[in-house]
Amino acid sequence: MNTTAQGQRHERILVIEDDPGVGETVRLLLSSAAYQVELVSQGVEGLLRAVSGDFDLLVTDLRLPDQDGLSIIRGVREAGIDLPMILMTSFSSIDTAIEALRSGAIDYIIKPFSNDDFRHAVERALAERRVRRENVLLKRSLKKVTGTNKIIGKSTGVQHVHALIARVAPSDASILIHGESGTGKELVAQAIHYASPRAEGPFVPINCGAIPADLLESELFGHVKGAYTGAVTASEGLLREAHGGTMFLDEISELAPALQVKLLRVIQEKQVRPLGSKHVYRTDVRFLAASNRDLKQAMEDNTFRADLYYRLNVININVPPLRERGDDVDILARHFVEHHSRRLGKRITGMSDELRHFLHKYRWPGNVRELENLIERAVILADSEILTSKDFNDTSAVEAKAKPADEFSGDALSRSLSIEKYIEEFVRRYQHAHSDSELATMLGIGRKALWVRRNRWGLKRSGSRAQRAPAASV
Repeated sequence: MNTTAQGQRHERILVIEDDPGVGETVRLLLSSAAYQVELVSQGVEGLLRAVSGDFDLLVTDLRLPDQDGLSIIRGVREAGIDLPMILMTSFSSIDTAIEALRSGAIDYIIKPFSNDDFRHAVERALAERRVRRENVLLKRSLKKVTGTNKIIGKSTGVQHVHALIARVAPSDASILIHGESGTGKELVAQAIHYASPRAEGPFVPINCGAIPADLLESELFGHVKGAYTGAVTASEGLLREAHGGTMFLDEISELAPALQVKLLRVIQEKQVRPLGSKHVYRTDVRFLAASNRDLKQAMEDNTFRADLYYRLNVININVPPLRERGDDVDILARHFVEHHSRRLGKRITGMSDELRHFLHKYRWPGNVRELENLIERAVILADSEILTSKDFNDTSAVEAKAKPADEFSGDALSRSLSIEKYIEEFVRRYQHAHSDSELATMLGIGRKALWVRRNRWGLKRSGSRAQRAPAASV
């Protein structure tokens, strides 16, 4: 049974019954089984308590002085409350039973009932609720175990992020995560959540820039049925769904000014009011936010509220771009090759030196997300166990601006290039200033590979340089 150390169950049961004798009997039955019971006699009062309280079960009579039990059941469902409900009545009919179940009740009890029958009905309803909750927790635990919160890399910048996560996760402070698109800001947020005391609670992410403002308000705050055109059912909203856990607001800079005000109120008051509702609900949520824009500049431009910025920016974490992470490119590339090879059932054992060199020289404007996408496409199209530049050329994958290291920069090399085109233009530009051996070393390829390409492209060296250039090995 789900009990505390003192022997009291966690489950709280709300009973709505206007007959004092029946109400007291039900209260004693449930209390003797160590449930926490709250008894009310009016339908309107009971509905208000059901939607604003924190109950595990509702038991209501069908006939009440001011409202019938079916209306209460519908009201709870329309408010978006996940609460099992049992209907009691002295008026037995098939139609009533069907209507109760259709309205959202999970059981139907006829008065007078035996004590055992009543207790069994309550236990079944609560057991079903526990199973649902345990399934949710199991899914979250499995997600945690599978490593979705891993941040791969050994660079100084990544190690600094790891250290910050370990220090800030145990607190409940709001955190603002900065970083370019594709750097892994959501992975940082997940790592904070799963290392925190809220790890067993929900992690609820939302991209504030991906949803139109008029729909985003409903997504965040929820709505009652009929709150606006198209609201055919009630929704509790993501802020209430995140109760007891963590809310991750990605691209927070895209939040409309009116929603910034409402979000600030939720953070300050820890309460949320769904659209069209008169009820306010308590919400216990830790807020993590992320942006790839400079929010200080947004404040100066009057597009982001200063009070919301300071509420969210209790702690700041900067996620470094991939171009500043050195050998992490190779570590990540190997990881993605292994992951997608295993997922796709292909045998890819590694990458050519030429390809690895190019991956290091490429500037990665799309960061880790871009690297994974390119590796996945290359694995899909690869026809050998070693990935080469050909696998990337076939996918037209490396078609962003291939800006090389500073010593190789220039107009000709800053255009959109594939790996092979990059090598060709590099050789054309620098072949008269460097020997074949030097060019091959710079490009990370063998001299024979360079010689084969030179012949294919019909490139000739100048006489003086060609005379002292070492012959290509065969």
